[in-house]
Amino acid sequence: MEDVVSRQYRHATGHGVGTAEMQAWKHSLLEMAKVLSDEEIPADASVAIEYQLPQSSKRIDFVITGEDAMARTQVVIIELKQWSASRRSEKDAIVWARRGGRSGEREGTHPSYQAWSYATYLQDFNVGVQEREMTMQPCAYLHNHPRDGEIDHPHYRAHIERAPLFLARERARLQAFIRQHVRHGDRRNALYAIENGRIRPSKLLADSVTGLLQGRPEFVLIDDQKLVFESILAADARSSQKKQVVIVKGGPGTGKSVVAINLLGALLARQRNARYVSKNAAPRAVYEAKLTGAFTKSRISHLFSGSGAFVEHEPDAYDTLIVDEAHRLNEKSGLYRNLGDNQVRELIRAARCTAFFVDDAQRVTLLDIGHSAELKRQALALGAEITELDLASQFRCNGSDDYLSWLDNTLGVRETANIMLDTGDYDFRVMDSPAELHALVALKNAANDRSRVVAGYCWAWPSKRNPQAWDIEMPEFGYRRRWNLDQDGSLWIVTPGSVDQVGCIHTCQGLELDHVGVIIGPDLQFRDGRLVVDASRRAASDQSVKGLKAMAKQDPQKAQALAEAIVKNTYRTLMTRGMKGCYVYCTDKPLADYLRSRLSAAPAAPAPITIQPAAKAAARVIPLRRVSQQERLDGMPAVPVIDLRFAAGHFSDPQALETGAEDWVALPDWISAKPNLFVAQVIGESMNRRIPSGAWCLFRARPAGTREGKVVVVQHRSIADPETGGQYTIKVYSSEKVAAEDGGWRHTRIVLKPDSSQPDFQPMEITAEEGDDSFEVVAEMLEVLSTAAL
Repeated sequence: MEDVVSRQYRHATGHGVGTAEMQAWKHSLLEMAKVLSDEEIPADASVAIEYQLPQSSKRIDFVITGEDAMARTQVVIIELKQWSASRRSEKDAIVWARRGGRSGEREGTHPSYQAWSYATYLQDFNVGVQEREMTMQPCAYLHNHPRDGEIDHPHYRAHIERAPLFLARERARLQAFIRQHVRHGDRRNALYAIENGRIRPSKLLADSVTGLLQGRPEFVLIDDQKLVFESILAADARSSQKKQVVIVKGGPGTGKSVVAINLLGALLARQRNARYVSKNAAPRAVYEAKLTGAFTKSRISHLFSGSGAFVEHEPDAYDTLIVDEAHRLNEKSGLYRNLGDNQVRELIRAARCTAFFVDDAQRVTLLDIGHSAELKRQALALGAEITELDLASQFRCNGSDDYLSWLDNTLGVRETANIMLDTGDYDFRVMDSPAELHALVALKNAANDRSRVVAGYCWAWPSKRNPQAWDIEMPEFGYRRRWNLDQDGSLWIVTPGSVDQVGCIHTCQGLELDHVGVIIGPDLQFRDGRLVVDASRRAASDQSVKGLKAMAKQDPQKAQALAEAIVKNTYRTLMTRGMKGCYVYCTDKPLADYLRSRLSAAPAAPAPITIQPAAKAAARVIPLRRVSQQERLDGMPAVPVIDLRFAAGHFSDPQALETGAEDWVALPDWISAKPNLFVAQVIGESMNRRIPSGAWCLFRARPAGTREGKVVVVQHRSIADPETGGQYTIKVYSSEKVAAEDGGWRHTRIVLKPDSSQPDFQPMEITAEEGDDSFEVVAEMLEVLSTAAL
């Protein structure tokens, strides 16, 4: 059985597992086979093994779905352990046990807490679970562990009540538990609904900070997050006897800031004198803005501090300081960096307990000194007891550990085994132009205002003094943008409309987005088979490499090593802000080719795009509210549902939208119904990265302005697209232009590009000789409204 699971796991994830995990599967699955041999457990119940939690690297060991005696859908979640012994920890939901490897006993979450937290996480994120009103029934099965008063100690009673604990020789009790909840088979295909259910957008920490500080449980802490949280609370409790320093190391997306803000809320609830500290102003500014209205300004000012605010504090003035993004700490403080002697030392001295959250690979300026070795050195010098912990589980980048490892390897941050990236795991794309990149991010942003474009600091900032000036200009692509507006300051990332600008490392580090577009400037190139860093290509106003030239005269090797670390870490940080996707444009074409060469996608036979006739669409259920003729006459805003084949032939007629409409629908609240807008359905795979097959999309007829990088419906006599069966196509528009004699522009070549996970689709090219008057951009796709096939 373990061989079957291993093959399926490799097929699903692209990689295998170690010997220890294979042995665990062998023994635990044999036990579960015995459990399911009970004749009263329905044979048509559905089973999932190693089910991956959405947007996470965590997996549920065993899932059983079916119906109870009242025909209600039940989901039994079973956490399996091979432990034969364990011992109690004084921390909540934490237990000592041998957890694999050679490190002996380690602390970690209690199996009952683990099962409950996974069930809660699944219920929070999976829309199928919520809409079908499925009930989660978590439990833990330790088939080798005796009932010894340790794993089942009253200390864990609350967790065992939420997720029952079954131990050695208790197979019959587990069978009774399953029978109680699964009396009938999975008649409603609940497991299929879970596997294919829509995933609810992840909570952003910034949107949840108010609830956390008011004592509401906004996030379920999973595994190592819970261990870190409880360990810091324990260190706070010990700090009355001896100064404590906790160093928590974790990469992007492991939940450092989530744990930090949860800690602040928990410590405040215990009446502890605690503060959240960060060198970077952006996270503090965003959190403070979100708290405005729920807390007084005075109260907010006592919760958050910059790292330079502790120069003159008395020793042990605070119970606990929570220092986020500790890698950004500096030696000196103040505007002119002339105050204090070392921010790390000052923070440790100012509190009985100091918790540092650090990622050594996020040092992005020459002044950053807060790496883990320095934290430890200063803690030892001040006589503190040190606790070192790790956050490893991935909750960003669609839960893809592989993406983070691939990115580190690809940028040369550290060597890993991840040479190729399967883009099916995480939406990563290398774009051909900055205009195309920005258009895609703007499209993603339309849903919830949680996508932005950022760039390496390789362009000056003239718009800071002259608001009419442009900062980032690439005229060959018709692209020009401004850096984040000065008046938005550190709040740029949450300011409505800021998707039109470009952010930098200082306005996004420590924060997260749904999708991020990254413009990689000329400071990172690819030459002769290797990455080349040229920090001199940074803007003269960039303070992050200030002093590098002087250092290079004294120690050129050290200067180059630091420059490489800063530039690579900067792009690593920018490229890990997106929870769902990252899109990149490289000013250096060889670098773009290098990134593309390390991407792979599962091959699949291409399916042609076809356009559903309007009559057929009208006969099916449209996932938007239909608006009747009387409602339209009464003034209700609505847009027509159109067959794109009709659109391609008739949109030169201004009345075509009205006469060709087979139905009328209301748009979502955030979109205004305007003239020239219409809805149509697209089926096929050549644009599946932007338009899932069967999606209903919002289009604008006869679009004006630049088309570069946009998804358009194009009609031309040279097009013979098998997807549409006609002389039109839906593709990403790109063009090459030269200056015309009249001072304007003329096209030399138009390329209509697919955007598909399937590699067989090829671009269509129209040359200047072919681009006669019959070429027409019929419509522009504005937004995917629903991915439901009708």
